[in-house]
Amino acid sequence: MPDNREESHEPGRLKSRPEFLRMRQGERRRGPYFILEILDRKAPGEPPRTGFTVTRKQGNAVERNRIRRRLREAVRLHGRFAMLPGHDYVIVGHRDALSASFEELTKALVTRIASRQRDKGRAPGKSDATKP
Repeated sequence: MPDNREESHEPGRLKSRPEFLRMRQGERRRGPYFILEILDRKAPGEPPRTGFTVTRKQGNAVERNRIRRRLREAVRLHGRFAMLPGHDYVIVGHRDALSASFEELTKALVTRIASRQRDKGRAPGKSDATKP
């Protein structure tokens, strides 16, 4: 069966541990219901790839799976259209994603995907103006 992901804007999946660990080199965007990690693979012709993770700190297995399913559906319905080709996205879910309305969740996801990081490369709270 041919892979029609590019035609349908369906993102690929990140599955292996090394793929998730490589995401630490990328950019992080915090949201109210999740953290979004983004890494440019320098492969503009390839479709975006997504991965989902929820730590044990966020609840038992049932709750973690519900968080993961809600985030996956939000990406499927809305977020994938804002994703750039050749980029990897990992969404680290928080417990608040369970109590948020689906509309709030998708709005936050699309906003975080589409936003551009300001002051890239500089640590938060640091500025060049503080040098004597």
